[in-house]
Amino acid sequence: MAIPVDDELAQLREQRRIELQQQIEQQASTQADAEVKAQQEAQNSAALDTAMKTVLEPEARSRLASLNLVNPELTTKVKSHLATLASQNKIATPVSDEQLKRILGGLNENRREMTIRRI
Repeated sequence: MAIPVDDELAQLREQRRIELQQQIEQQASTQADAEVKAQQEAQNSAALDTAMKTVLEPEARSRLASLNLVNPELTTKVKSHLATLASQNKIATPVSDEQLKRILGGLNENRREMTIRRI
C-alpha cells in the first residue's frame, strides 16, 4: 500500500523541523556555555588585577601591563604565580620593578637564544 504524497511530504517536513529545532537547541547550549566561560575568565582576570594592586609596585604593574600587550598568556601565568606566592606569604610584597624583571628573566632562561646571521 502506497503512502499518499501529502502524508509523505508532511512526514518529511516534520522530520526536517525536528532536525532544525535540535540544531538550534545545540547552538544555544554552546553559546550559553561560551558566555559562562567568558564570564568566569573575566572574573578571574579581575581578581588577578585586584591582587596585583597589592602585590606589585606601580612601576612593576606598568611593566606587566606592557608585557600583557605583547604576551597575554605569559602575563596571566606570571600574575597567577605572583598571587599564589603572595597568598602563601612566600614573597615579600610589594614586588618592585627590579624583582619583577628578575622573575621575568628567570622565565626566559628556558627559551633558546636566537641570532640571525646574514651572509
